[in-house]
Order: sequence, then structure tokens, then C-alpha cells
Amino acid sequence: MENKKKVAFYTLGCKLNFSETSTIARNFQDEGFDRVDFEEVADIYVINTCSVTENADKQFKQIVRKAMKLNDKAFVAAVGCYAQLKPEELADVDGVDLVLGATEKFKITDYLNDLSKNDMGEVHSCEIEDADFYVGSYSIGDRTRAFLKVQDGCDYKCTYCTIPLARGISRSDTMENVLKNAKEISQQGIREIVLTGVNIGDYGKGEFGNKKHEHTFYELVQNLDKVEGIERLRISSIEPNLLKNETIDFVAQSRTFVPHFHIPLQSGSNEILKKMKRRYMRELYIERVAKIREVMPDACIGVDVIVGFPGETDELFLETYHFLNELDISYLHVFTYSERDNTEATVMEGVVPSNVRAKRSKMLRGLSVKKRRAFYESQIGTNRTVLFEGENKEGYIHGFTENYVKVKTPWNPELVNTLHEIKLTRIDEDGSVRLEFVNN
Repeated sequence: MENKKKVAFYTLGCKLNFSETSTIARNFQDEGFDRVDFEEVADIYVINTCSVTENADKQFKQIVRKAMKLNDKAFVAAVGCYAQLKPEELADVDGVDLVLGATEKFKITDYLNDLSKNDMGEVHSCEIEDADFYVGSYSIGDRTRAFLKVQDGCDYKCTYCTIPLARGISRSDTMENVLKNAKEISQQGIREIVLTGVNIGDYGKGEFGNKKHEHTFYELVQNLDKVEGIERLRISSIEPNLLKNETIDFVAQSRTFVPHFHIPLQSGSNEILKKMKRRYMRELYIERVAKIREVMPDACIGVDVIVGFPGETDELFLETYHFLNELDISYLHVFTYSERDNTEATVMEGVVPSNVRAKRSKMLRGLSVKKRRAFYESQIGTNRTVLFEGENKEGYIHGFTENYVKVKTPWNPELVNTLHEIKLTRIDEDGSVRLEFVNN
């Protein structure tokens, strides 16, 4: 029998707070946690805060210190009134991992479930570990989707990235070859193709082994849309400066391309973007998101962001945090900056201590959970198409809608690798969405 995780609570303030702590504690016990006294060693400490009491912040800091003394690896969550009024002040306290305001505190177990595991695996630009994931021109990850590589290498000189060193200059597969591979994939009964590359928006460059362009990414998208037998095409990750309005408009009315974009931002601060040598400013990013929302209101928009880049002060980090908080996006992939040999950033001033990097990463992961939850909630009651995957996970089968909402329903082997029209009904405890079948 595995050890149950232990959770402890501390309540400041009024009777209402105490009753709410009880409700929250029951949620934890329903999820299989053992409740222990705050004086004991626990895996998670939840502090229900009050904004009325004198010295609320001082008191709060003392309680966090007490928790960290008991277990310095524990997960510390602050909820309640003070958390609603001054979330940043609380998040700034060393040791605090998650701050939840008035409405979110009752869903705290959703957040923990989500925070304790990584985001879903996807392909990210500018992470060297992913750069040689593909073998040949396409790889079939499972029976439901395949990764089709259209481009390799990168001509960008981002100051944190070693890809140009590891993968060489930007070069592309020929249009003819990409379409041939797409046909081969569709003949194997695979329903979804994810377009990948190091910098796929640069597609067309180097088709002839030089910089001469015959085709563009937009033309690639148009041609792939005509391939018989493919039911879904997904663009994995595309730089904001290379995602043109014509492509967004095309995807909006396309037969096969799904309303899901993953667009690296890396920082919400123009000062940091310049230091990173990114090829856009935050204003362009706002325009891209607005354009997608205008033609595809229900699109899923994922964002890559790097925390702890040299020179990222608290103010500049909060600029990124607020920028993302206000932006109508669906989830984040958060990367903690780490030094890479032979990159410009390694010699930059203003190195951010690793504990600060870790804390900022947790803050943004918490924001990602909130964003994903809000996006899922906005989709409840809508009809979507889901592609079911092949694994039986604890009696359930999972899948993704076209706009990347993760759904689950009781396991049925006949559903594997099939597309169904469904209605999204409610968010489950684990954060995925339950469904009803439409006309099945």
C-alpha cells in the first residue's frame, strides 16, 4: 500500500475561514490525503489567510517559516482573503508555491493534481533536448497521431539557445516530399498529423540547400489541407513573427487544420525580449492573439515562456506575469532558464539565483493551471470532435478535442483512434473534461 500524502492546515481569522478550511480539508480527504496537525511533517501545507488581522503579512511569513522548518520540500499553498487581495505579496514569500484567491481555493486539489505533474508532452522550439526527437521525416508516436517533420535547423540567434550550433542553418524538406509523407501517414489509418520542425514558420528556406525560397509556410499549409485521408492537422509551435494573418485566416476556414496554436513568447517584457534577441516585441504578440481570437474565438493558444533569464528583475518578471494574466491564452509551458555553453546569455550580467528561478517557475505554472481551467470552463456545454487515444488509464480512455481540451470517458476499446462528436459536460476532479456523445 503506497504511503498517503499528508496535508496540514493553518487558519487565520474568522469562523467563516475555519468552516471553509474544513470544506477544503474534506476535498483533500476525498482525494485520498491524510490530514495531519500543522505541527507535524506534511507534504502539503495549506494556509487560509485573513486580511483583517493586524500584521497579516508578518503572521503569514512566520507560519510559512514554521512549515518549511518541518519539511523544506513541502508544497505550500496560501488561500483565502489576503491571498485574494494581495496575491503577489504572498507569492513573494520564500517557500510559497501556490496562491489561490476567493473562488479558486475550493478547487485547490485540481491545482495540486495539475502542478505535481508536467504539462502534456509537445514539441518546443528552442529546447535542444527535443531537437533530435524525430527519426526520418515522420515518426509515429502512437496509433492516433504522427509527427511530420517539415524543417530543421534555425537561423535565429536567440542568446539562450544552442540549436544553431547543434542543428545548423534553417533548411526545409521539399513540398513534394512533405506531401508524399503525409499521404503515407494517412494510409496507415492515423487520424492526426502534427507538423514539426525547429522553426517551422521558416519553412521554404533551404529547399535547394541555399536560401532560395520556392515555397512558404502558408503554401505548405494550403497544400497539406488538400491531402486525402487526413482528418486533422495541427501546427506544433510557430514563432509569432512567422505566424502570418493569412495563415491564421486559412486555418479558421480549413478542412483539416485545427484551432490550436502554440506560440513561443519567452518573455512579456520588451527589455528581456531584446536581450534574448527575439524577433518581435510584446505588442506583436498581443496582435497575434487578438487576430486568432477574432476568427477562432474557441481556439486553444499555448505559450512558451522562460523564467530567470539574466537581467530579469522582480519588476520585469511581474511584467511577464501580468502580461500573461491579462492575455486571452489557454495554457503555458514554463521553462526555467538554464545556462548553455557557447551562448551569449551565459556571460550576461544580472544572473538570477536558482531559488528565485524556481519560485517564478512555480508562479507561472500556477497561472497556467488557472488559464487552462478557465479555458476548459469556457468550453463546457459546447459540441466538439474528440479523437480518442489508445491507453486504458485506470478504467478511462482519454482524448483531445480539436481545440485541445483533454477529455475522458469510461474505457471502451472500440473508441480507440476514432473521432466522435461530443458535448463537453463538466470538469472532472483530475482537471480533464467529461463528455456526452452526440448522435452516437
